[in-house]
Amino acid sequence: MSQKRRMLAGELYNAQDAELQAEQLRAAQWMLRYNASGAHGAAVLLGMLREIMAEVGDGVVIRPPFSCDYGFNIHVGDGAYLNFNCVVLDVMPVHIGAGTLIGPNVQILTADHPRNALERAAGLEFGRSVAIGRNVWIGAGAMILPGVTVGDDAIIGAGSVVTRDVPAGVTVAGAPARPI
Repeated sequence: MSQKRRMLAGELYNAQDAELQAEQLRAAQWMLRYNASGAHGAAVLLGMLREIMAEVGDGVVIRPPFSCDYGFNIHVGDGAYLNFNCVVLDVMPVHIGAGTLIGPNVQILTADHPRNALERAAGLEFGRSVAIGRNVWIGAGAMILPGVTVGDDAIIGAGSVVTRDVPAGVTVAGAPARPI
């Protein structure tokens, strides 16, 4: 099984694999173009997002600069908005629901590392998907960690570190994030 297939299956894989490095280079070249294109209109930016992402709904706005690992694992619903400096490490699928608002400097992370020191030393890693529901508001500087699901209409406070699932309609804040 290729390292890319292992990655997409959520198994341990080597991120230094030539195929994965080529995919990251493709994404890096796309990010250079996208992040330099801030003066273009919304239609041009939306078209550029659709070049690399798995799914981009109508009316999606992702303000440059934006960073991702690959792009091909990112799914964004209609009308979602990601503010400046968002980072999406998409070694596994990331789903962002329609109408979701994401503040500046938010990090959505699917990449994870083995707890076994020998596996880490061998350069192995794995990922866990992240799912963010519809009409969610994520405050500036929040971090969504691997494997987390955020339910529809939830609110994540600014600067929060979300380590566990957030039920629909619940507001969480803090590090680690807790219901408030």
